[in-house]
Amino acid sequence: MNAFTIKDLENLTGIKAHTIRIWEQRYRFLKPQRTGTNIRYYSNDELKKILNISLLNKNGFKISHIDRMSDQEINDKIMTISSVEAQQEQVVNLMIQYMVDIELTAFDHLLKEKIDAKGIEKVIHQYIFPFMERIGLLWVTGHINPAQEHLVSNIIRHKLIVGTEAVNPIFKSDKRVLLFMPDGEYHELGLLFIQYLLKNRGIEVYYLGASVPLVDVAYVVKYKQPDFIYTHMTTASRQFNFERFMTQAVQKFGTVPFVISGPVAAMYENKIPPQVKFKRSLQEVIDFVNQLSLSNN
Repeated sequence: MNAFTIKDLENLTGIKAHTIRIWEQRYRFLKPQRTGTNIRYYSNDELKKILNISLLNKNGFKISHIDRMSDQEINDKIMTISSVEAQQEQVVNLMIQYMVDIELTAFDHLLKEKIDAKGIEKVIHQYIFPFMERIGLLWVTGHINPAQEHLVSNIIRHKLIVGTEAVNPIFKSDKRVLLFMPDGEYHELGLLFIQYLLKNRGIEVYYLGASVPLVDVAYVVKYKQPDFIYTHMTTASRQFNFERFMTQAVQKFGTVPFVISGPVAAMYENKIPPQVKFKRSLQEVIDFVNQLSLSNN
C-alpha cells in the first residue's frame, strides 16, 4: 500500500493542503494516519476518495453535502456531471486509481475504450498527458512504487507504438527530426508521443530513444543531418546539470537547432543558449510540429 503526504493530495487534486486540513477537522471522510513524528499520511483508499470528492466540489457540490453521502452516492453523483472538463478529469482520476491499485486490466480497457472512441492523439492530449503531469511528482518523491509506474507506463507505451505504426499520412514533408533523451533519462512516453505527432504529419523521424549519450547523438547528426534535434525531459536527477547538458549539446550539434520540451524545460528559469528552443507546454509542442509540417526546405 502507498503512503501519500498531504502535499501529494494537493498535487493530485488541486485542493490546497490548508483546505484539506480544514476538511479533516470539520468532516468525516478523511482520517489520515500519522507517523511517529506526527506527520499525516494517507492510504490508497483515502486518495481515491478525495479525488472523487474534489471532482464533485469543483462542480458545485458543497463539502457538507458530500460528507453525508455514501461512497456509492458519490460515484452516482459523479456520473451525472456532464461538462467536458469534468468528464476528462474523471477519466484521469480513474487512471490514477487503477494505477495505485495495480488494476492493469481496467487501466488497459479504459484506454482502449477511449482510443476507439476518440483516436490516439486526442486520448494522449486529453487524458494521458494530464495523468502523467499529475503523477510526475510522485515518481520524483518516491510516493508510488516504481513497479506501479513501470506497469502503467508500459501499457501507455504499447498504445503509442501501435498508434504510431498505424500512421499513414496523406502528405509527406521533407523535414527530418532526430529524437532522443539524455543519458540517464528513461521516461520515454513524452518522446514517443512526439514521434507519433511527427510521423502523423509526414515528417521523417530518427528515433534514438531513452538514455542516449550526446556523443552518440552527434554521430547520427553528422551522417543524417536532421533539420531539428529534439529531446523531451520529464525528470532530472540531482546529479544532472541542465546548463552543462545544453552547453555540451550546442558544442556537439553544430548549427542544428535543438528543441527541448517537458516538465524540466517548463520549470527552467535561467538563460537559454540561442541555438536551443524550449516548448514549455503540450500546446507549444503541437504548434511546433504543425508548423514544421507546413514548412519546406
